[in-house]
Amino acid sequence: MISVLNSTKTVVENSKFVRINEQAILDFSRGVNSKEFEDSEFGPETILPGTATEEEQIALAFVYNSINFCYWGEPKWTIQINGNFYDGSSGMLRAVKKAIENGFNLLDPKYLKDLSEDDLAKILKGNVEIPLFQERLDLLRELGKNLLEKYEGVFKNVVEKAGGEAVKIVELLAKDFPKVFNDITNYHGQEVKFYKRAQLVPAHLFDLSKFGLISIPLKGYNELTAFADYKVPQLLRKFGVLEYTNELASKIDNKIEISSGSDEEIEIRANTIWAIEFATKILREKFSQANAAKVDGIFWFKGQIKAPDDKPYHRTKTIWY
Repeated sequence: MISVLNSTKTVVENSKFVRINEQAILDFSRGVNSKEFEDSEFGPETILPGTATEEEQIALAFVYNSINFCYWGEPKWTIQINGNFYDGSSGMLRAVKKAIENGFNLLDPKYLKDLSEDDLAKILKGNVEIPLFQERLDLLRELGKNLLEKYEGVFKNVVEKAGGEAVKIVELLAKDFPKVFNDITNYHGQEVKFYKRAQLVPAHLFDLSKFGLISIPLKGYNELTAFADYKVPQLLRKFGVLEYTNELASKIDNKIEISSGSDEEIEIRANTIWAIEFATKILREKFSQANAAKVDGIFWFKGQIKAPDDKPYHRTKTIWY
């Protein structure tokens, strides 16, 4: 998205705590193979069972990505589903799907608008209370309220109003559901746009279309940027792509919380976006299918493979990732 790239470019050019090592991007790119572009964070697990309608499949993309953020803690929130334990976004996705199976009507905006604290507590019940529980409750209520007021309570109407264009979907989410999706901040007087979760919605929808589950023609996948969170910068640092000052590195390695909206946090996210842009440009010379969202996914998947010497990810309490 041009608005994201333009607003984050100034941050990258003026960063004091983070820098991009372009040689490390070249080195990493040499080891990427075509099969890695086939993997997706939005695979079969993000799809509802075959009896689900198109509207319900689309609704899941909105609902899940409204509350897909901030899972870290000591201990980390973990949920048990069918005898298996899951955490992070994988746990959230399964919790939402399981709740729908058990009769919690999370895909109905009328239900969301008046969602009770008790119901959400049951849906997200894990080993500990999930971080930012109240914020998640507020966001789901806001999602239902805004959809009823502006889109006749139909999730598909948002996609149709955008003409199936990824960037327009993101822009509508930020404009018409601002408390839920308008992921912006201020860096030395300049507005900076990230739109992490808002961009995940069309990315999710594109995968639905691959499985033939959405009838609206979608376009503009290549215009999405990286999804600036905490896992991708962790991997970028591991491969030497992102370099931090000693002060920032010490905070991250000692799991000291970094304030949301601080220069350090904004610089991590902005440099993440541009590091992925640079990697995408290089990889596109070998792989025509390369785009920022897919390259982001390559790093994200590598982050699911844990190693004993892995450095921690940065800790920020935020609803945006």
